Amino acid sequence: MENASFNTLNLIEPVLKAIDEQGYTVPTPIQLKAIPLILKGRDLLGCAQTGTGKTAAFAVPILQMMSAKRTFEKRRKVRGLILTPTRELAIQIEESFKSYGRHLGLKNKVIFGGVSQNAQVNALKSGVDIIIATPGRLLDLMGQGYISLKDIEYFVLDEADRMLDMGFIHDIKKVLAVLPKKRQSLFFSATMPPEIIKLAGTILVNPAEVSVTPVSSTVDTIDQYVYFVDRVNKNKLLVDILKDQKIRTALVFTRTKHGADKVVKVLQKMNVTAEAIHGNKAQNARQRALSNFKSQATRVLVATDIAARGIDVDNLEYVINYEMSNIAEMYVHRIGRTGRAGAKGTSFSFCDAEEKAYLKEVEKLISKKIPVIEEHPYPLVDHNPVKKTKQAIVRKPSDRSVKKADENRRRRSNSR
Repeated sequence: MENASFNTLNLIEPVLKAIDEQGYTVPTPIQLKAIPLILKGRDLLGCAQTGTGKTAAFAVPILQMMSAKRTFEKRRKVRGLILTPTRELAIQIEESFKSYGRHLGLKNKVIFGGVSQNAQVNALKSGVDIIIATPGRLLDLMGQGYISLKDIEYFVLDEADRMLDMGFIHDIKKVLAVLPKKRQSLFFSATMPPEIIKLAGTILVNPAEVSVTPVSSTVDTIDQYVYFVDRVNKNKLLVDILKDQKIRTALVFTRTKHGADKVVKVLQKMNVTAEAIHGNKAQNARQRALSNFKSQATRVLVATDIAARGIDVDNLEYVINYEMSNIAEMYVHRIGRTGRAGAKGTSFSFCDAEEKAYLKEVEKLISKKIPVIEEHPYPLVDHNPVKKTKQAIVRKPSDRSVKKADENRRRRSNSR
């Protein structure tokens, strides 16, 4: 379908106009496959990795169908629900609904925790058509009587595998229990392990199946490289790489929140503008950091894995894995922040001796060897570091424990 365009997808003029205003002309494979099926009213099971244009694949047809079935009651009813795992992702999905639906007159609201509920409640009271929500705050506001799901016509479960990883399965089941039986459901996941297939079976009715790119593959437009470097020299290597002014912005991944904060401090000392984004940060701080990064007021954003799928930055060209993820699939989601929608991207991974096993798992998963950059100032020297073991702490037994032990011995001797 080389000559495919959005004009071939039976989209109405206001939607086509909004897509054009976003600068998009050619639909991605997931959009080409999914949009016609959704417009026919089919339930959908979609397997699509991050960065494939998945959000538009469900947002565009839902907006068009809701516009065609507009109700003219005084108070709007919530007819569309998109459930997603993280606050950042919820906000980005709402931005897409606003963009593609700007000429349709529908109202969207994003619902998430970590902030005051007042603004969300006020919007709900005035009436909304579509809610984009994280599970916790959604259930909270449902419990308070601010949200009813009895009129839902379109339900989307996005990033289903991530939902399960984050322990949301019980929350998902609570939401499913109150949704109308008659609805159109769309289910998207980057991977399809057995537990995801089982969950999909409880949500979808005779679904069409759409899959783009092999599961857990990496986008071809991303140039991937690895540096072998001792752990103690990773900060120096990072600073050295960032001397290249062609790298206007870079997203850096660490395994821990503490590690992310340490990297930020190192970069700030070297006069590199940097901020961290992770679960310990307040929601307003996370949003501020992301906004600064998008506007390039901040050059480096340092993130943990939990944020890997929730960061969507147009034209991001560089991702740096300061530490290899200990979960091979997470590598795919990390570097998927760049090379999105066909754009070029570059990923650098720092691998110390203890992380070689992680690298091996990644290469096995993506079925390719990642090219090694041999020439750099901090080559790996310590190939077999001694693993630190925690010394056993010897504590002097308390008087109470000694007395109890004596009593047990006497009891045993008396029972003989």
